[in-house]
Amino acid sequence: MPEHAAAPAAATEQESGTTAPSAATRRTGLLVTFVLGGLTATPPLAMDMYLPSLPEVTRSLHAPAATVQLTLTACLLGMALGQLVVGPMSDRWGRRRPLLTGLAVYLVATLLCAVAPNVETLVAFRLAQGLAGAAGIVIARAVVRDLYDGVAMARFFSTLMLISGVAPIAAPLIGGQILRVTDWRGVFVVLTVVGAALAALVWLRLPETLPPADRHRGGIREALRSMRGLLADLPFTGYTLAGGFAFAALFAYISASPFVVQEIYGASPQTFSLLFGLNSVGLVIAGQVNGKVLVGRVSLDKVLGTGLAVIVLAATALLLMASGALGEVGLAPVAAALFVLMSAMGITLPNAQSLALLRTRHAAGSASALLGASSFLVGAVASPLVGVAGEHTAVPMAVVQLAGALVAAACFVGLCRPWATRETSRTGSEGDES
Repeated sequence: MPEHAAAPAAATEQESGTTAPSAATRRTGLLVTFVLGGLTATPPLAMDMYLPSLPEVTRSLHAPAATVQLTLTACLLGMALGQLVVGPMSDRWGRRRPLLTGLAVYLVATLLCAVAPNVETLVAFRLAQGLAGAAGIVIARAVVRDLYDGVAMARFFSTLMLISGVAPIAAPLIGGQILRVTDWRGVFVVLTVVGAALAALVWLRLPETLPPADRHRGGIREALRSMRGLLADLPFTGYTLAGGFAFAALFAYISASPFVVQEIYGASPQTFSLLFGLNSVGLVIAGQVNGKVLVGRVSLDKVLGTGLAVIVLAATALLLMASGALGEVGLAPVAAALFVLMSAMGITLPNAQSLALLRTRHAAGSASALLGASSFLVGAVASPLVGVAGEHTAVPMAVVQLAGALVAAACFVGLCRPWATRETSRTGSEGDES
């Protein structure tokens, strides 16, 4: 491991009782953790700060709600495709160069979103924003795999959940307050400023974590061969798909909740922002319980299975309420079910990523790309589906959430065979050997 990775490595060693990091090492490790958390916060910042303004965008650009929701779909699709490109690039050229290039393009695309004259142009710029923003997502996961292993990696992903979880808590609140003093275009101006600050921090403080000796020299053919080999590993594919379809349930909520809460239940943008932030608090708390209490004590497979089961139950409750099977219900029970669903994501998503990455010691960029691309592609499909019946019913949102959760559970049980891999998921050692 390179010298500049000493801080996270020392943290891992400390966990096994072999060494105690110095104060300087701990400070460096915290800084790297903060930077990686900022990179993983790129998607919620790009989307959640924009969510309270979706109804305003429909009025400002004279576009139907389903078309405006395509601005979310385009961003997700861009993030999915971008990860498939940037992930293998980072395995070949290292982490810093593709990351800094992607952040630079992201800044330009975000600023262009602020001046989009119509919804079609906004969709195109959001696609470019997603393509470039993918660099931060995929490379952050690859850097974690460069620096950590086993239980330490699972715990670090839970730590990132805490840091990046601040974004969905703060972003819609900030977005709602921005709408008090300006319009939806001002949201993209703020996103540009935040992106510039993150790019500067990466330039100054994030070292290269993939030494030249560990880089892949092949081109596109070698990258495709590597991805094909990863997908041939059925447990890796199962964890990837389980995380991806769970993300579909999450993104159905992200895409539809502004209309459900504001248009159906008559809440203000500020009330929606508060509810969205509360749900994000639930996700963060669950993520910290996962990292601080469950990881290392309970099989990761068992925790992942529990998270998927809770999501299925919450989505079922939402469908019953949205369809009227339980009679007329107000905002409170719907918000409670959404809170449970979001909280379960805090133990589902980080464990699915950890279990998948434990299956590969090499080609972490390609593995991270497949993880991210599957999630964002499924999310991009889920986004327009939640609006097919218009903006005055929550049934499509609940149907997409339940379908995504059921498919995720089926992939987990059918491909990962958790009853046969429980000990592997507890230690992480056997997964690396495969």
